[in-house]
Amino acid sequence: MATTRTATTQWKGALLDGSGTVSLDSSGVGTFEVSWPSRAEAPGGRTSPEELIAAAHSSCFSMALSHALAGAGTPPQSLETRADVTFQPGEGITGIVISVKGHVPGITAEQFQQAAEGAKANCPVSKALTGTTITLNAELLS
Repeated sequence: MATTRTATTQWKGALLDGSGTVSLDSSGVGTFEVSWPSRAEAPGGRTSPEELIAAAHSSCFSMALSHALAGAGTPPQSLETRADVTFQPGEGITGIVISVKGHVPGITAEQFQQAAEGAKANCPVSKALTGTTITLNAELLS
């Protein structure tokens, strides 16, 4: 069954001096302020499209990796995934770095790396971002 998730942005003013809000409509968990300075300079308590992409990518990757590890008979005790999305004004998103640390009993660091590479390739958000260079750092914790 397909699902659709919705967010709505209200924007006022020009790009450089305007601002807006983005609401997470499907979940209702909140409305967040967004502006050009929060995107291209310091966040200043506001979010940006790139931060929202980082949130989507880190959570999707964690789900994909958890599913793959459990399917191989080695479910993770825990995963911590960070996504760093780089935005360059005038160019756009220039890269994403996914860093994952996992506690996964019963596997080697090589097996963890292979599972992480598979999650990077197969996570739906990674697939949606195929026009962007995505780099992976995976660390199996003891």
